[in-house]
Amino acid sequence: MVAAACLACGVTTAAAAAEPTNQLRQQAFTAAAKEFGVPTSVLLGVSYLESRWDTNAGTPSTSAGYGPMHLTDVRTANSGGSHHDQGKEDPRGDEARQILLPKAGAPVQPVPQLQTVDAAAALTGVDKAVLRSDATQNIRGGAALLAKYQRDLGVTSANPADWYGAVAKYGSAADTKTAAAFADEVFKTISSGADRVTDDGQHIKLAATAVKPNTAQLGKLGLRAANADGTECPADLGCEWIPAPYQQLPNNDYGNHDLSNRPDNQQINYIIIHDTEGYWDGVLKLVQDPTYVSWNYSLRSSDGHVAQHVLAKDVAWHAGNWYVNAKSIGLEHEGFAAQGTWYTEAMYRSSAKLVRYLAAKYRIPLDRAHILGHDNVPGTIPSTVQGMHWDPGPYWDWAHYFDLLGAPFFGLPGYNTGLVTIKPDFASNQPAFTGCSQAGQPCPLRGSSSVILHTEPRADAPLLKDIGLHPDGSATTMGVSDHGSRVESGQRYAVAGVMGDWTAIWYLGQKGWFYNPRNHPTALGTLGLVVTPKRGKDTVPVYGRAYPEASAYPAGIPAQAVTPLQYTFSAGEKYSLGEKLTSEYYYAVTFDQATHAVVRGQTQYYQIQFGHRVMFVNADDVDVQPAFVPYGTGTLGDGRHW
Repeated sequence: MVAAACLACGVTTAAAAAEPTNQLRQQAFTAAAKEFGVPTSVLLGVSYLESRWDTNAGTPSTSAGYGPMHLTDVRTANSGGSHHDQGKEDPRGDEARQILLPKAGAPVQPVPQLQTVDAAAALTGVDKAVLRSDATQNIRGGAALLAKYQRDLGVTSANPADWYGAVAKYGSAADTKTAAAFADEVFKTISSGADRVTDDGQHIKLAATAVKPNTAQLGKLGLRAANADGTECPADLGCEWIPAPYQQLPNNDYGNHDLSNRPDNQQINYIIIHDTEGYWDGVLKLVQDPTYVSWNYSLRSSDGHVAQHVLAKDVAWHAGNWYVNAKSIGLEHEGFAAQGTWYTEAMYRSSAKLVRYLAAKYRIPLDRAHILGHDNVPGTIPSTVQGMHWDPGPYWDWAHYFDLLGAPFFGLPGYNTGLVTIKPDFASNQPAFTGCSQAGQPCPLRGSSSVILHTEPRADAPLLKDIGLHPDGSATTMGVSDHGSRVESGQRYAVAGVMGDWTAIWYLGQKGWFYNPRNHPTALGTLGLVVTPKRGKDTVPVYGRAYPEASAYPAGIPAQAVTPLQYTFSAGEKYSLGEKLTSEYYYAVTFDQATHAVVRGQTQYYQIQFGHRVMFVNADDVDVQPAFVPYGTGTLGDGRHW
């Protein structure tokens, strides 16, 4: 078997050697499909749903999957845990209550869906390390697994339509709805086709082929029916109800979320994208612990399965900022930003379906001022800024995610709009981060949404400083978690200057320069509004939450401090406007919901893109104006007018 298989490996034969170097992966899919009797379109479709055919520099996905076929090996990839166990962030973020520091979860135990590399090794005779690292052998391993799943169903057919059951099995779902959702997306991809260049320069094409799959095969897999009762999910998404407990605890404490009545009592403004820093089974155990914290939804990496834990009307403890918690829905994606892992296409698609549904239901704009990463949520007061979490990290593909949301980032040529939307080419944009596996050590070079800012328009200039992350005045680093001089796809910033192929933006009270050549831009001109200090104000404070003035609080509800953050917003600077907000504070410090109340003030705020994170300014302190500056009214760094 092994000797014969090597003849079909696809890249070692004379015919393969004659292929253009960027076609070798395509040939590997064709050869593996022929060797194991899998329709080529099925093999390509499954791989696309797992990895979009990328190799991701040989690193594991968020669910311990390797290579184009996402062969899983949890023993090698990670030991588990949760990002809520790490750092100093209080997930609740409410100074009216005692600081909440969650305990660590138990290490993950290998389960079959996280160890498919074992079965692939047994089927192919190829060493597991090779299956993880060699793309061609990885594809062979995936083809061998699909063929085995087809044999287990007792089906012999070369017709792609008859491979629905095997495809559903490959997604590793435990319930019929999720298995069907995964298989349906694979066959949608086969029907629509796909054509892209991978992260390592391989051009792969899946020709569009109309297929009506035999969905009746799903019943032969012996999967359970998920408990979808009470879930708030789109109909075509595999979703189940696994509730987080609302439970009274000793010492007048309770957990692990707060009851509310949103959106009747408070508008839901945000959806927060997290990653778990832990594996599925362990994460589910944690969210069901009344002494732990909570979030509204969890999404599984391998197949995009969704579990809902907290109803949208209630407030989960997830973002480290009580103002944001009270006005957001939190989505935890199985993953490890800290290790620089990548996210599967199956999970991206499920997440996008869920966010589209929630955004439509609660009228949340589909933009980067409202669909935030946890790393975009501000600290509440100066002392909490440094400990805020930074997931989902620089390897979350925001541009692709918003394409799936049906809200792609777009812009205009040139810079005279006065505002730019960050949009690097994800695959080729590969910043030299460090610390993914060990502090100070280089991370594997891979596609990223992040663009690095410099103090001057040159690549060797220092990075900007972030006094919140580095209160001792030390420099920002290229550490994967250090976003003090970093912007991301979809974020909007006011232009502060242009010099040749470099563009400057206003960022944390500084000019940050990034490389933005006209023939291969990393940002696009955008129309919109900016805020700037009112005439006569040298500086205005910025805040981490939009709380009411002290006089707005009724008797019995302690007034919450309106404390500026440590940053400076000076005259002449401009920042992109997110939206205007009424000041609010949700008072919920007891188990008895009867004592809960929403306090609203007269103070109004503007949300702005002040740095990597959004922040808030008092509306009375600033003016709002169009970002566009008429031609001839100012000059840019290289003497051109804007």
